[in-house]
Amino acid sequence: MDFNKENLPKHIAIIMDGNRRWAKQRGKIASFGHKEGAKTLEKIVRYANKIGIENITVYAFSTENWKRSEEEVGALMMLFQSYLDDYAKRADSENIKVKIIGNTKALSEKMQSSIKKCMERTENNTGITFNIALNYGGRDELIHAIKQVAQDVKDEKISIEDITENVISENLYTAGQPDPDLLIRTSGELRLSNFLPWQLVYSEFLFVDKNWPDFEEKDLDEAIIEYQRRTRKFGAN
Repeated sequence: MDFNKENLPKHIAIIMDGNRRWAKQRGKIASFGHKEGAKTLEKIVRYANKIGIENITVYAFSTENWKRSEEEVGALMMLFQSYLDDYAKRADSENIKVKIIGNTKALSEKMQSSIKKCMERTENNTGITFNIALNYGGRDELIHAIKQVAQDVKDEKISIEDITENVISENLYTAGQPDPDLLIRTSGELRLSNFLPWQLVYSEFLFVDKNWPDFEEKDLDEAIIEYQRRTRKFGAN
């Protein structure tokens, strides 16, 4: 760890790309890559918690991922279900607070039950807040927030003049958390893919030419070191 512990990003966002590519390179089916990716995720979150990162948000399944084959989507949902049921115990023992963000109401009742149990079990933990974006879409999140604000105006809780950036932020899935300081995307792809469009406006971006299952603790160290080399101006000179 050669980074400055006094200048850690408070919130890291990760687009975990490359699971399918990693599996294909090894002659395996996509679900094999997703399982290995889940192992990598747990390892990285544990390490991030250890070094003092306060929040981490990962892109697990987007609203657009439903377009994938029925077989792959089914395997992913089974993996998520098993992962949440199993991981809740370990996260709790490691003082990790798990939050699922996204349109969870569109998921199966069984999945919603697992999400609820996992979040309730870890809600009082004081370590890293681990946000899993599941059935998440950035534009979908903004529509959800706008509807909430519009309802508040309709109910006369606020006026149109009261609507500010803070009001919008308070109605996002990440309400109460700082915006990500750093975004990491693996596999070399150079796009955001509808991930946290409101929250990432002033984040530092780092694109890593490595598939997610190969991402290691030292890669997170290097990402933090690169982040600390940069000067964040937030629109100022």
